[in-house]
Amino acid sequence: MGHSPLLLQLVVILATARVLGLVLRYLGQSSVIGEMAAGIVLGPAVFGALAPELHAHVFEQGSIGALGSLSQLGLVLFMFIVGAELRLPAGAGKQMAAAGWIGVLSVLVPMALGLLVAVPLHDSLAPAGVTFWPFALFMAAAMSMTAFPVMARILKDRRMTQTTIGRLALTSAAVADVLVWMLLAMVVVLVASHDWSQFARTIGGLAALSVVLFFGVKPVLSRLIARHAENGKPGGALLAFLLVGTFASAYATDLLQVHAVFGAFLFGVCLPRDDQLLAALIERIEYVAILVLMPVFFALAGLSTTADAFGGAGLGAMLLILAVAISGKIVSAAAGARLSGQPWSVSLAVGSLMNARGLMELIVIKVGLDIGVIGNDLFTMLMVMAIVTTLMTGPLLTLCAGRKSAVARDQVAE
Repeated sequence: MGHSPLLLQLVVILATARVLGLVLRYLGQSSVIGEMAAGIVLGPAVFGALAPELHAHVFEQGSIGALGSLSQLGLVLFMFIVGAELRLPAGAGKQMAAAGWIGVLSVLVPMALGLLVAVPLHDSLAPAGVTFWPFALFMAAAMSMTAFPVMARILKDRRMTQTTIGRLALTSAAVADVLVWMLLAMVVVLVASHDWSQFARTIGGLAALSVVLFFGVKPVLSRLIARHAENGKPGGALLAFLLVGTFASAYATDLLQVHAVFGAFLFGVCLPRDDQLLAALIERIEYVAILVLMPVFFALAGLSTTADAFGGAGLGAMLLILAVAISGKIVSAAAGARLSGQPWSVSLAVGSLMNARGLMELIVIKVGLDIGVIGNDLFTMLMVMAIVTTLMTGPLLTLCAGRKSAVARDQVAE
């Protein structure tokens, strides 16, 4: 009976993710940043360069398929929870105008910069056969993403959720993320469609799925949860029903040639906005997804990176991407806050929070890699950008909002 490479891979992946997560947590950062970095460490640029034979043994090419399945399962479950979490914070109604300015500007400006930066990058970094506009629109989406979940964790850890900064940032991030996911869905459909009739069928299918979920499934879910979830905690049968709905929605968008994460996200969004229900889902689903399945996603993403990305002109491209990503988000979000009458300290703090890309950026760029609109070199650069911008968030927030926002001792993983 032969050995199972999957079990060895899980041991290596989970141990590396936890060690690096604890190191980053000790340094006052969210442990999820260490887990994201574990993907790069386990990839060819670090582990593969230091011990190529051992790396080839642990991550045998023929055994990667099982990791891919676990990774997709983790992504689907995580995006279901992200959809369920996506809500406006208490007291957000008073700040919707300000959040609208921040959310829209923090998407439009990075989108424009993403389109501009695609001009010099397309010839050298776009895969063969990928025309300019799908590549440019993807870059626009990648530059525009804000990590709503990691922002929510940072604010919660610093007890800033109900402050002006917290409410503004969370409301703005909710607005921004909806716009970016719509843009990314359009890019995916554009790449997958070979003609306008197929494009129309995919768009029609997405519209039909949204109607079914929000006008058919959502009322049924509300009644079932009210009747069968005591104190907001679903029993085994109801939890199974929610998981079936998540996987069915993910499969539906996959059939429509749009990534499975969109369906899971839509199903999560159509759940009732119930804090007790959300807490129960986090306890029963998110912890497993975050602690076990998402590190597999990070490792699989890391295996797609390449050390060649930083050779020659690659380093210049990497620095250009970082400069555009950081300046575009911070300046546009801060400008939106200033236009709505906020002082500079609040405006810059909100801009710092909106700059966090986190795990959401990693999901976006993995979608781009899966559909073939970007290659391994650009994927590596964007993965580094996601880690760097998230690392910056805590220190910048402390600098802008003062020492009172210092990170709480017990930092929670995103």
